[in-house]
Amino acid sequence: MYSYMDSVELFESPGKGRGLRATKEFWAGDVLFIEPSFAAVVFDSYVANVCHSCFRRQQKLQRCGQCKFAQYCDRTCQRAAWEEHKQECAAIKAYGKTPNENVRLAARILWRIDKQGGVVSDYQLISVEELEDHISDMPELDLKELKVDVHNFLDYWPRTSKAHNVESISHILGVINCNGFTVSDQRGLQAVGVGIFPNLCMVNHDCWPNCTVVLNHGNQSAVNTVYHSHRRVELRALGKISPGEEVYVSYVDFLNVSEVRKQQLKAQYFFDCTCEHCANGTKDDLKMAGTVVDGVPVPDEQVKEVTDYSLMMLEKMDKARLDGNYHEVVKICRECLEKQEPVLADTHIYQLRMWSMASEVLSYLQFFDEAASYARKMVDGYIKLYHPNNAALGLATMRAGVTHWQAGHIEVGHGMICKAYAILLITHGPTHPITKDLEAMRMQTEMELRMFQQNEYVYHQMREAALKNQPMSMQAEPVEEGIKNMFRRK
Repeated sequence: MYSYMDSVELFESPGKGRGLRATKEFWAGDVLFIEPSFAAVVFDSYVANVCHSCFRRQQKLQRCGQCKFAQYCDRTCQRAAWEEHKQECAAIKAYGKTPNENVRLAARILWRIDKQGGVVSDYQLISVEELEDHISDMPELDLKELKVDVHNFLDYWPRTSKAHNVESISHILGVINCNGFTVSDQRGLQAVGVGIFPNLCMVNHDCWPNCTVVLNHGNQSAVNTVYHSHRRVELRALGKISPGEEVYVSYVDFLNVSEVRKQQLKAQYFFDCTCEHCANGTKDDLKMAGTVVDGVPVPDEQVKEVTDYSLMMLEKMDKARLDGNYHEVVKICRECLEKQEPVLADTHIYQLRMWSMASEVLSYLQFFDEAASYARKMVDGYIKLYHPNNAALGLATMRAGVTHWQAGHIEVGHGMICKAYAILLITHGPTHPITKDLEAMRMQTEMELRMFQQNEYVYHQMREAALKNQPMSMQAEPVEEGIKNMFRRK
């Protein structure tokens, strides 16, 4: 097995419990460690559209002939999954139905523990049984749901498998609740499943972290275990990390004010965030700021009024997006932005959300010029708020670059694609499918830009001909932007 696990060590982090610290120096883009999942399952909502082995989204999948539940790309994926699926397969057949993702994942974890123990390699720093479950901190409603899952687990668990008591089943379900990590599809843009990665669970949170986590399906040789080398995470440095320095990732998106981030962290992970950015409310003023007109700030009451209005419109917009009513989404965005732009700063998070959704939906509907103008404003705002090597900033810049290219703004488009590529080389690495796609795009736009600079008229003629022959299909259907919160949120 290939691993980097000698580059970090487990230690008692002051005020945080266990944590991981670096044992040597790292620079931006360096991989601190790679870890395969202990166990993982596809989300309930994706079971028919995602391969249960490699987690790729596919139009046509082949169903397991035994349980009629698991779906695979082909025989190769089915064979690769059999070790993990065989007990599940028999259990689903005997049970007569399929339990939810929590119960399915808990069962996979316990089958693996029963067979191999809670530590399955020399590089695993902590056993699954030692992970925190936070059951004692759970609110009443969550405890009720946990009890239902325990009850369903006991119905589902085969009599032929080793018996587990309610306490140990509850513990594993609690571990999934607060340590489950989203597994993405092959391009890394959509969360399609959940898995347990014991070493990753030891990395503490900071709202302005020195590391980021990415699922990389692209580098198959990196880890080779009995269970699915393609479902693995990479912990990557965002900047210089010295030996002995604690490593952190962010469990939530920084594009919220500190109070909201603290509430999210308390509700999902049961701790009070004391990081410097929360303690000082860093950039909170920018995220709720009004604009300045001719050197005069817009009055606070006007900013508050438009902020309240924006929140209401965001809820309307979300509903229309979920309903797939994209023309209604555009109408809401335009209406709201008309009120926001004269009053709110370009860093106000509600305006940024409107720009983001407007640019995404307008691109999908092929209104590229208008989409590009909003995308550019969004990226300008993000640059003032995010860490320069933040993955969400890289993905947003990539999307804005592609939108500008689609609109025929080759110079700005190429510039943005280059900036996005530089960020994604650090956050995702050169072998990640998105980085590879972006590199191809960068080379293409560079070639187009040279052609444009030599003869603008000929360039536009060639572009028109190319677009007529090959209609644009670059934009996927709008979804929530990227996977900003990599750790599973309820």
